[in-house]
Amino acid sequence: MATPEQARTAAAIPGGTPDIVAAGTLCWRIDKGKLEVLLIHRPRYQDWSWPKGKLDPGETTPECAVRETSEEIGLRVQLGLPLPSIRYAVAAGSKVVHYWAAHAGRSTAVPDGKEADGIRWCSPETARGMLSNPSDIEPLEALVDAHTRNDLLTWPLLVVRHAKAQPRSSWSRAEGERPLAATGRRQAVAVSRLLQAWAPERILSSPWVRCVQTVSPYVTKHNAKLKLVDALTESDAARRPGRARSAVEKAFDKRKSVAVCTHRPVLPLVFGVLRTHMTAQLAALLPTDDPYLSPGEAVICQVSSTNHGRIVSVEQYRAYDD
Repeated sequence: MATPEQARTAAAIPGGTPDIVAAGTLCWRIDKGKLEVLLIHRPRYQDWSWPKGKLDPGETTPECAVRETSEEIGLRVQLGLPLPSIRYAVAAGSKVVHYWAAHAGRSTAVPDGKEADGIRWCSPETARGMLSNPSDIEPLEALVDAHTRNDLLTWPLLVVRHAKAQPRSSWSRAEGERPLAATGRRQAVAVSRLLQAWAPERILSSPWVRCVQTVSPYVTKHNAKLKLVDALTESDAARRPGRARSAVEKAFDKRKSVAVCTHRPVLPLVFGVLRTHMTAQLAALLPTDDPYLSPGEAVICQVSSTNHGRIVSVEQYRAYDD
Protein backbone atom coordinates (compact mmCIF):
# COMPACT_ATOMS: atom_id res chain seq x y z
CA MET A 1 0.00 0.00 0.00
CA ALA A 2 1.43 3.39 -1.02
CA THR A 3 2.10 5.98 1.61
CA PRO A 4 0.08 9.24 1.29
CA GLU A 5 3.23 10.98 0.09
CA GLN A 6 3.80 8.43 -2.66
CA ALA A 7 0.21 8.68 -3.79
CA ARG A 8 0.49 12.44 -4.20
CA THR A 9 3.74 12.06 -6.10
CA ALA A 10 2.29 9.49 -8.46
CA ALA A 11 -0.77 11.64 -9.09
CA ALA A 12 1.45 14.54 -10.12
CA ILE A 13 3.24 12.52 -12.81
CA PRO A 14 1.50 11.67 -16.11
CA GLY A 15 0.93 7.98 -16.70
CA GLY A 16 -0.74 6.92 -13.46
CA THR A 17 0.69 5.07 -10.48
CA PRO A 18 4.15 3.61 -11.26
CA ASP A 19 5.02 -0.02 -10.61
CA ILE A 20 8.33 0.94 -9.00
CA VAL A 21 9.15 4.08 -7.00
CA ALA A 22 12.76 5.03 -6.35
CA ALA A 23 14.67 8.09 -5.17
CA GLY A 24 18.18 9.47 -5.37
CA THR A 25 20.42 12.51 -5.39
CA LEU A 26 22.59 14.55 -7.67
CA CYS A 27 25.54 15.33 -5.41
CA TRP A 28 27.40 18.50 -6.35
CA ARG A 29 30.32 20.62 -5.25
CA ILE A 30 32.31 23.64 -6.37
CA ASP A 31 35.94 22.82 -7.15
CA LYS A 32 38.30 25.61 -8.17
CA GLY A 33 35.29 27.78 -8.90
CA LYS A 34 33.64 25.23 -11.19
CA LEU A 35 30.49 23.17 -10.67
CA GLU A 36 31.02 19.41 -10.50
CA VAL A 37 28.55 16.55 -10.13
CA LEU A 38 29.08 12.99 -8.91
CA LEU A 39 28.41 9.99 -11.14
CA ILE A 40 28.49 6.39 -9.99
CA HIS A 41 29.34 3.28 -12.00
CA ARG A 42 26.98 0.37 -11.34
CA PRO A 43 28.59 -3.03 -11.96
CA ARG A 44 25.24 -4.80 -12.21
CA TYR A 45 24.23 -2.74 -15.22
CA GLN A 46 27.66 -1.59 -16.41
CA ASP A 47 26.39 1.96 -16.62
CA TRP A 48 26.95 5.45 -15.23
CA SER A 49 24.12 6.93 -13.22
CA TRP A 50 23.18 8.90 -10.11
CA PRO A 51 23.00 7.37 -6.60
CA LYS A 52 19.45 6.01 -6.28
CA GLY A 53 17.38 3.01 -5.22
CA LYS A 54 13.92 1.65 -4.49
CA LEU A 55 11.89 2.58 -1.42
CA ASP A 56 11.97 0.31 1.60
CA PRO A 57 8.63 -0.53 3.28
CA GLY A 58 7.44 2.36 5.44
CA GLU A 59 9.80 4.85 3.82
CA THR A 60 9.09 8.17 2.11
CA THR A 61 10.97 9.24 -1.01
CA PRO A 62 13.13 11.86 0.80
CA GLU A 63 14.22 9.26 3.35
CA CYS A 64 14.99 6.82 0.54
CA ALA A 65 17.12 9.34 -1.35
CA VAL A 66 19.28 10.02 1.71
CA ARG A 67 19.60 6.34 2.66
CA GLU A 68 20.52 5.18 -0.83
CA THR A 69 23.17 7.88 -1.17
CA SER A 70 24.68 6.85 2.15
CA GLU A 71 24.64 3.15 1.29
CA GLU A 72 26.05 3.46 -2.22
CA ILE A 73 28.76 6.10 -1.79
CA GLY A 74 29.09 6.70 1.96
CA LEU A 75 27.84 10.31 1.92
CA ARG A 76 25.33 11.37 4.56
CA VAL A 77 23.68 14.21 2.68
CA GLN A 78 20.97 16.73 3.44
CA LEU A 79 18.51 17.26 0.64
CA GLY A 80 18.52 20.52 -1.23
CA LEU A 81 16.45 21.59 -4.22
CA PRO A 82 13.96 19.05 -5.56
CA LEU A 83 14.82 18.18 -9.15
CA PRO A 84 12.60 16.79 -11.92
CA SER A 85 11.48 13.21 -11.47
CA ILE A 86 12.01 10.84 -14.38
CA ARG A 87 9.83 8.00 -15.60
CA TYR A 88 10.80 5.12 -17.84
CA ALA A 89 9.85 1.56 -18.70
CA VAL A 90 11.46 -1.41 -16.95
CA ALA A 91 10.79 -5.16 -17.06
CA ALA A 92 8.32 -4.87 -14.17
CA GLY A 93 6.36 -2.08 -15.87
CA SER A 94 7.01 1.62 -15.22
CA LYS A 95 9.50 3.19 -12.82
CA VAL A 96 9.61 6.70 -11.36
CA VAL A 97 12.76 8.08 -9.76
CA HIS A 98 12.57 11.24 -7.63
CA TYR A 99 15.74 13.32 -7.39
CA TRP A 100 17.13 16.08 -5.18
CA ALA A 101 20.25 18.19 -5.36
CA ALA A 102 22.64 17.46 -2.48
CA HIS A 103 25.62 19.66 -1.65
CA ALA A 104 28.59 17.38 -0.91
CA GLY A 105 30.96 20.13 0.20
CA ARG A 106 34.32 18.63 1.19
CA SER A 107 32.89 15.21 2.08
CA THR A 108 34.59 12.18 0.57
CA ALA A 109 32.54 9.68 -1.41
CA VAL A 110 33.51 6.02 -1.27
CA PRO A 111 31.63 3.45 -3.42
CA ASP A 112 30.29 0.45 -1.52
CA GLY A 113 31.71 -1.97 -4.11
CA LYS A 114 28.39 -3.73 -4.66
CA GLU A 115 25.85 -1.22 -5.89
CA ALA A 116 28.60 1.15 -7.01
CA ASP A 117 32.15 0.10 -7.87
CA GLY A 118 33.36 3.46 -9.11
CA ILE A 119 32.66 7.18 -8.84
CA ARG A 120 33.63 10.21 -10.85
CA TRP A 121 33.42 13.91 -10.10
CA CYS A 122 33.07 15.73 -13.39
CA SER A 123 31.68 18.81 -15.07
CA PRO A 124 28.01 18.83 -16.11
CA GLU A 125 29.16 18.76 -19.75
CA THR A 126 31.16 15.56 -19.17
CA ALA A 127 28.27 14.05 -17.18
CA ARG A 128 25.87 14.59 -20.08
CA GLY A 129 28.09 12.45 -22.30
CA MET A 130 28.64 9.72 -19.70
CA LEU A 131 25.11 9.13 -18.42
CA SER A 132 23.81 5.83 -19.75
CA ASN A 133 20.11 6.67 -19.36
CA PRO A 134 19.26 9.75 -21.47
CA SER A 135 16.37 10.65 -19.13
CA ASP A 136 18.93 11.19 -16.32
CA ILE A 137 19.96 14.37 -18.12
CA GLU A 138 16.73 16.19 -17.19
CA PRO A 139 17.48 16.56 -13.45
CA LEU A 140 21.05 17.53 -14.36
CA GLU A 141 19.79 20.37 -16.55
CA ALA A 142 17.61 21.63 -13.71
CA LEU A 143 20.58 21.55 -11.32
CA VAL A 144 22.74 23.51 -13.76
CA ASP A 145 19.95 26.04 -14.29
CA ALA A 146 19.65 26.60 -10.53
CA HIS A 147 23.43 27.09 -10.34
CA THR A 148 23.26 29.66 -13.14
CA ARG A 149 20.59 31.58 -11.18
CA ASN A 150 22.70 31.42 -7.99
CA ASP A 151 19.92 29.42 -6.32
CA LEU A 152 21.58 25.99 -6.07
CA LEU A 153 23.01 26.53 -2.59
CA THR A 154 20.04 26.64 -0.23
CA TRP A 155 18.94 26.01 3.34
CA PRO A 156 15.64 24.38 4.37
CA LEU A 157 12.76 25.92 6.29
CA LEU A 158 10.23 23.29 7.33
CA VAL A 159 6.72 23.78 8.71
CA VAL A 160 5.32 20.82 10.66
CA ARG A 161 1.82 20.33 12.01
CA HIS A 162 1.96 18.45 15.31
CA ALA A 163 1.10 14.76 15.27
CA LYS A 164 -2.30 13.37 16.21
CA ALA A 165 -3.33 14.51 19.72
CA GLN A 166 -5.84 13.12 22.15
CA PRO A 167 -9.36 14.37 21.30
CA ARG A 168 -10.40 17.70 22.80
CA SER A 169 -13.67 16.10 23.85
CA SER A 170 -11.91 13.65 26.15
CA TRP A 171 -9.55 16.20 27.72
CA SER A 172 -10.64 18.22 30.75
CA ARG A 173 -7.41 19.90 31.78
CA ALA A 174 -5.57 22.89 30.29
CA GLU A 175 -5.53 22.85 26.48
CA GLY A 176 -1.78 23.40 26.41
CA GLU A 177 -1.28 20.16 28.33
CA ARG A 178 -3.24 17.95 25.91
CA PRO A 179 -0.77 15.28 24.76
CA LEU A 180 -0.37 13.14 21.68
CA ALA A 181 -2.52 10.06 21.25
CA ALA A 182 -0.84 6.67 20.94
CA THR A 183 -0.94 6.97 17.14
CA GLY A 184 0.49 10.47 17.47
CA ARG A 185 3.47 9.19 19.42
CA ARG A 186 4.19 6.73 16.62
CA GLN A 187 3.77 9.56 14.13
CA ALA A 188 6.33 11.63 16.06
CA VAL A 189 8.94 8.91 15.48
CA ALA A 190 8.06 8.93 11.78
CA VAL A 191 8.31 12.74 11.74
CA SER A 192 11.82 12.40 13.17
CA ARG A 193 12.83 10.07 10.34
CA LEU A 194 11.35 12.43 7.75
CA LEU A 195 13.10 15.51 9.18
CA GLN A 196 16.45 13.72 8.98
CA ALA A 197 16.34 14.13 5.19
CA TRP A 198 16.85 17.89 5.66
CA ALA A 199 18.55 17.78 9.09
CA PRO A 200 17.28 21.09 10.53
CA GLU A 201 19.72 22.46 13.13
CA ARG A 202 17.06 24.45 14.99
CA ILE A 203 13.48 23.68 15.99
CA LEU A 204 11.01 26.46 16.78
CA SER A 205 7.99 24.98 18.51
CA SER A 206 4.83 25.96 20.28
CA PRO A 207 5.43 25.12 23.96
CA TRP A 208 2.15 23.21 24.15
CA VAL A 209 2.73 19.55 24.98
CA ARG A 210 1.54 18.02 21.71
CA CYS A 211 3.95 20.12 19.65
CA VAL A 212 6.90 19.46 21.95
CA GLN A 213 6.15 15.73 21.91
CA THR A 214 6.06 15.79 18.10
CA VAL A 215 9.58 17.18 17.73
CA SER A 216 11.18 15.57 20.79
CA PRO A 217 12.28 12.33 19.05
CA TYR A 218 14.16 14.35 16.44
CA VAL A 219 15.62 16.82 18.96
CA THR A 220 16.82 14.01 21.21
CA LYS A 221 18.36 11.90 18.45
CA HIS A 222 20.09 14.73 16.62
CA ASN A 223 20.83 17.14 19.46
CA ALA A 224 19.03 19.92 17.63
CA LYS A 225 18.46 23.26 19.33
CA LEU A 226 14.87 23.54 20.56
CA LYS A 227 13.34 26.96 21.15
CA LEU A 228 9.82 27.22 22.57
CA VAL A 229 7.92 30.17 21.12
CA ASP A 230 4.71 31.27 22.84
CA ALA A 231 3.62 33.17 19.73
CA LEU A 232 3.14 29.83 17.93
CA THR A 233 0.44 28.56 20.32
CA GLU A 234 -3.21 28.55 19.24
CA SER A 235 -4.30 31.01 21.91
CA ASP A 236 -1.49 33.52 21.47
CA ALA A 237 -1.75 33.46 17.66
CA ALA A 238 -5.50 34.07 17.86
CA ARG A 239 -5.07 37.07 20.18
CA ARG A 240 -1.97 38.52 18.58
CA PRO A 241 -1.50 37.18 15.04
CA GLY A 242 1.20 39.74 14.35
CA ARG A 243 3.44 38.05 16.91
CA ALA A 244 3.05 34.70 15.20
CA ARG A 245 3.93 36.23 11.84
CA SER A 246 6.95 37.95 13.36
CA ALA A 247 8.19 34.67 14.88
CA VAL A 248 8.10 33.03 11.44
CA GLU A 249 9.75 36.03 9.78
CA LYS A 250 12.61 35.86 12.28
CA ALA A 251 13.28 32.26 11.21
CA PHE A 252 14.86 33.71 8.06
CA ASP A 253 17.35 35.87 9.96
CA LYS A 254 20.01 33.26 10.80
CA ARG A 255 20.00 31.76 7.30
CA LYS A 256 20.33 28.27 8.76
CA SER A 257 18.18 25.16 8.54
CA VAL A 258 15.12 25.37 10.78
CA ALA A 259 11.81 23.60 11.41
CA VAL A 260 8.69 25.26 12.83
CA CYS A 261 6.16 23.06 14.66
CA THR A 262 2.74 24.53 15.36
CA HIS A 263 -1.03 23.95 15.34
CA ARG A 264 -3.61 23.74 12.56
CA PRO A 265 -5.23 27.15 13.32
CA VAL A 266 -1.81 28.84 13.17
CA LEU A 267 -0.83 27.41 9.78
CA PRO A 268 -2.57 30.11 7.68
CA LEU A 269 -0.50 32.78 9.45
CA VAL A 270 2.70 30.81 8.84
CA PHE A 271 1.95 30.23 5.16
CA GLY A 272 0.98 33.87 4.77
CA VAL A 273 4.51 34.89 5.76
CA LEU A 274 6.08 32.30 3.47
CA ARG A 275 4.08 33.62 0.50
CA THR A 276 5.81 36.98 0.81
CA HIS A 277 9.13 35.25 0.18
CA MET A 278 8.25 33.42 -3.03
CA THR A 279 6.82 33.82 -6.49
CA ALA A 280 3.10 33.50 -7.17
CA GLN A 281 3.80 30.21 -8.95
CA LEU A 282 5.38 28.72 -5.84
CA ALA A 283 2.79 30.28 -3.54
CA ALA A 284 0.11 28.34 -5.42
CA LEU A 285 1.71 25.13 -4.07
CA LEU A 286 1.08 26.07 -0.43
CA PRO A 287 -2.03 24.61 1.24
CA THR A 288 -5.00 26.97 1.29
CA ASP A 289 -7.88 24.89 2.64
CA ASP A 290 -8.53 23.85 6.23
CA PRO A 291 -7.00 21.67 7.74
CA TYR A 292 -4.01 22.77 5.57
CA LEU A 293 -1.85 19.85 6.73
CA SER A 294 -2.66 16.47 8.22
CA PRO A 295 -1.22 15.63 11.65
CA GLY A 296 2.49 14.95 11.25
CA GLU A 297 2.62 16.45 7.75
CA ALA A 298 5.24 18.98 6.67
CA VAL A 299 5.89 21.64 4.06
CA ILE A 300 9.53 22.05 3.08
CA CYS A 301 10.81 25.29 1.57
CA GLN A 302 14.33 25.70 0.23
CA VAL A 303 15.63 29.24 0.78
CA SER A 304 18.39 30.60 -1.43
CA SER A 305 21.67 31.12 0.42
CA THR A 306 22.84 33.77 -2.03
CA ASN A 307 19.54 35.60 -2.60
CA HIS A 308 18.58 36.24 1.02
CA GLY A 309 15.02 35.41 1.97
CA ARG A 310 13.98 34.08 -1.43
CA ILE A 311 12.20 30.73 -1.29
CA VAL A 312 13.02 28.75 -4.43
CA SER A 313 11.09 25.50 -3.95
CA VAL A 314 8.09 24.10 -2.07
CA GLU A 315 7.42 20.45 -1.22
CA GLN A 316 4.88 18.68 0.97
CA TYR A 317 5.24 15.28 2.67
CA ARG A 318 3.42 13.26 5.24
CA ALA A 319 5.49 11.15 7.60
CA TYR A 320 4.75 7.45 7.12
CA ASP A 321 1.69 6.56 9.21
CA ASP A 322 1.07 2.95 10.14
